[in-house]
Amino acid sequence: MAKDSIKIRMPALGGQGAVTAAHIAATAADTVGYYAVSNPFFGAEKRMAPSESYTRIGTVPIYDRGEVIYPDIVMIYHPQVVTMGKSYTMPFYAGIKENGLVLINSDIELLTDHDKEFLDSMNVKVLTKDFTKFAVEIAGTELATNMAMLGALFGALGTVPKEAIEEGIKDRFLKKYTASGGTATLDSVIEKKFKKKQDLIQKNLDTASAAYDLTAAWAKEVGLEPMLLDPSHVVEVEA
Repeated sequence: MAKDSIKIRMPALGGQGAVTAAHIAATAADTVGYYAVSNPFFGAEKRMAPSESYTRIGTVPIYDRGEVIYPDIVMIYHPQVVTMGKSYTMPFYAGIKENGLVLINSDIELLTDHDKEFLDSMNVKVLTKDFTKFAVEIAGTELATNMAMLGALFGALGTVPKEAIEEGIKDRFLKKYTASGGTATLDSVIEKKFKKKQDLIQKNLDTASAAYDLTAAWAKEVGLEPMLLDPSHVVEVEA
């Protein structure tokens, strides 16, 4: 049964872009009328160190912040989160709610029999897919892994369209190139940088779009029930 709000936990390793993905996820959801917030949580800011990000999306105002203890969705960005315990929450699915969803960036079976038994008892659907390989094949770089994960998330949810993801990505990456001073003319240096940004954004969009389609088809195949109410159910709150 669809809920009026969901919580998403994203355990990752430093450098994988989970913080950026969480931010874009919230922005994309906001674009279509949801209330949404995101926030990161990490210790040492270095590559391959544990890092978690959280996104909350709902049709009702969201007031809580901080760590997501009881997630509806868990997105595992790196196999070491599972195999080496590189996570602030162990086991990685701790606190997951019934009828939840787990997305794992790996094409290798990482779950133990106990993990499978527990998740099955909670009716949690699990998708394992090497989204890094997916990103390399489409965008030409593993740096687009977070965009593949982002597309997979919304493909599974089904209530945030690709157009909203595009708006979220553009909002995140193009802001600093917005012309100011009453003119829309960019000098030649900025123009070149802008073009590179546009090329990068297109590759990210292509990656997210392909992952969206893949996961949407998977969700239908495994009978994943709608998790989040349509944004038309957003409740207007007086200022």
